[in-house]
Amino acid sequence: MPPATTPKRREPKRSRPAQVAEAIKSWVVEQGLTPGDRLPGEAELMDRFGMAKGTIREAMRILEAQGLIKTRTGPGGGNFVHEVSRARAKALLGNYFYFKDLTIGDIYRLRLALEPELAASLAGTLDEDTLARLEENISEYAEPSQTLEEEAAQHVASLRFHALLAEQSDNPLLGFIIDFMVNLLSDLTVHRHLYEPPNAELWRRGTDYQTRLVMALRAGDAGAARAIMTAHMETAWGLMRGQEVRMMQRFIKE
Repeated sequence: MPPATTPKRREPKRSRPAQVAEAIKSWVVEQGLTPGDRLPGEAELMDRFGMAKGTIREAMRILEAQGLIKTRTGPGGGNFVHEVSRARAKALLGNYFYFKDLTIGDIYRLRLALEPELAASLAGTLDEDTLARLEENISEYAEPSQTLEEEAAQHVASLRFHALLAEQSDNPLLGFIIDFMVNLLSDLTVHRHLYEPPNAELWRRGTDYQTRLVMALRAGDAGAARAIMTAHMETAWGLMRGQEVRMMQRFIKE
């Protein structure tokens, strides 16, 4: 008897306004419209897409919620093409993972694959202002924390170092993915109290890796930058996994 197969889950059928919203997005691309360009008025959209006023209005609300159009009222008002900001994109994508129960390992597997290559690609390309910003960021946690509140702030600040690097990538997709992972990890660290208890080894080794990484980036040594970031990610993964285990033990006891 052949093994039972799991039936494929059907995607829910999209509503008519959602279908029209997708059609409007496709039309915007076909027309080569860019952020700031005005969209046709409601009557023209009704005629172009053959839909009633209510459907068009709902489609426009969907696009506005997605951040793809911006509505202005008053003289000169209307609907305009809008570029989604990185912050909004991260927030929207973060909602997808809200109930996914991500682990430290889920995030660090990707970080280990991507961040060493980012570091290598940036070696010798950063100007002194950017390198100074990275060093200034490290100075925020140059001394070990004295309170749990300070410990949490230092964890977030040390992750911001990686977001600053991601901003410098000439590959917008790579930069966004790394920035998004850093954002997820910051949220996990704070919401799950992964900064508790303070971990002196995580602070010491992380600060050392980041300091040496800036030196390699300034020297234009791609091989050293890749090796330092790889060791940084492997060490942080192991130590943060330990924090995660301790958090689970506290949860079970409680």
